[in-house]
Amino acid sequence: MTSYVRRGREILDIEIAELQRVRDDLDGGFTRAVETILPRLVAGGKIVLTGVGKNLPIAQKIAATLSSTGSPAVVLHPSDAMHGDLGIVQPGDTVLALSYSGASDELLALIPAVRRFAVPVIAMTGDPEGPLARVSDVVLVVRVSREACPFNMAPTASTTATLAVGDALAMVLLDARGFRREDYAKLHPGGAIGRALLLRVRDIMRTGDRVALVPREALVRDAVVAMTGARAGSVAVVDAGGRLAGIFTDGDLRRHMTGEGNLGARPVAEVMTANPIRVRDDQLAVDVLATFEKYAIDDLVVIDATERVVGMIDLQDLPRVKIL
Repeated sequence: MTSYVRRGREILDIEIAELQRVRDDLDGGFTRAVETILPRLVAGGKIVLTGVGKNLPIAQKIAATLSSTGSPAVVLHPSDAMHGDLGIVQPGDTVLALSYSGASDELLALIPAVRRFAVPVIAMTGDPEGPLARVSDVVLVVRVSREACPFNMAPTASTTATLAVGDALAMVLLDARGFRREDYAKLHPGGAIGRALLLRVRDIMRTGDRVALVPREALVRDAVVAMTGARAGSVAVVDAGGRLAGIFTDGDLRRHMTGEGNLGARPVAEVMTANPIRVRDDQLAVDVLATFEKYAIDDLVVIDATERVVGMIDLQDLPRVKIL
């Protein structure tokens, strides 16, 4: 192990220890912060985050996490606020001010101006008795015993802890608001997240002549012909109403070929897997991958609300639609 790796691990150990300290110190201030923000969000308000120095990019990341999980949030630079950007604050909002020292001049100058909008101010600070705490309605203490910097000066452990508590706040608000995966998908329509969460099974399943279907009365040879025609590795066996009765796969074919007699002349119902794993066409496509993994299968029959077979999904289809 090089000295660089050893030192890197020491730094991470410091930050891990400080995160644990902050976790253990989390108290009623966190509860009051949630209870202050929540009703204002429900009523249509937003969270306005502000900070200076290293805390400004931390505020930006917390705001992004809040917004992406259903809690609208924006960032207000204290200096810009004093030159017109204060208009971003509206009655019904909540201000979350980040300052580890709790003594940032720019931030302290902003608070009286914010007060004119009759909005609550929540201080996220390392000093519960500092100037910022004294002018805030709620104090959320995020205090570390040391920075990871060897001079104990550069904000390192403190900014990591502030970011982590911001994440915790965002996730608790997510839970409290009943924010669902479907809601998350609406806010992430692009990229892999949106694709995985917005697509339904009906959007990715095979249909038409790409689905091998045979009736219960069919013979194994009929099932093989159907699979070959659809270029599929399985055939769905259906009753007279088109409802799923079973599945017969190429794996079943290989296993039964070692037996005696003319396999092709046997009824497929004798060798099929009855009551197979299936998915509904209105399920989220992302659930399909979990089903494949859980049951270690390669083919899934898709049914509608009446149990009628409407499609098939092959495990090999998932990379094509960028689900896997």
